[in-house]
Amino acid sequence: MTRHGRSSDWGFPRWRGYESARDAAPVRLCDRAGCNEKGDCPAPKSPNNPDRWYFCPKHAGEYNQGWNYFEGLDKEEAEQREAQERGDTSGYSQSAWEAWGGTGDGTRSRDELRALEMLGLDPDADFDAVKKAWRSKAKEVHPDVRPGDKEAAEQFQKLQVSYEVLRAAEDRREWKG
Repeated sequence: MTRHGRSSDWGFPRWRGYESARDAAPVRLCDRAGCNEKGDCPAPKSPNNPDRWYFCPKHAGEYNQGWNYFEGLDKEEAEQREAQERGDTSGYSQSAWEAWGGTGDGTRSRDELRALEMLGLDPDADFDAVKKAWRSKAKEVHPDVRPGDKEAAEQFQKLQVSYEVLRAAEDRREWKG
């Protein structure tokens, strides 16, 4: 007598077929005649029509190459539609990284950006520029050059920390890639 809910294979997966209980996932094929690639790129069939073609990336690029969204509209209607589209998406353009995120290309951390600012460099400066700036600034405020000057000693420590942060980040980048 077997109990319901228990398998008769005692938990040995090699005694049953792999993925045997899963159904096949439906895949939509490209709408281009003769193409058997996965069609996951929607493209409009015509202006002001909610119907879509579904192409593979290659055929979507071909289809969109000659597409004119404003086809059949006169200049005033096209400007009005463009203004309406921009008005609907204005919140997205305001939240773009270059608008609120500050300088840089997004690859540096906040600590790195502060360290670069401390050295007087741009956010996209390479590590050779970091070394050069660090050496020139450290020479000015080094405790051996300005003995007994507490401000210079604090400045030198800040420069050291900045350099260490940037060196560690550069080491991580080299290690990753």
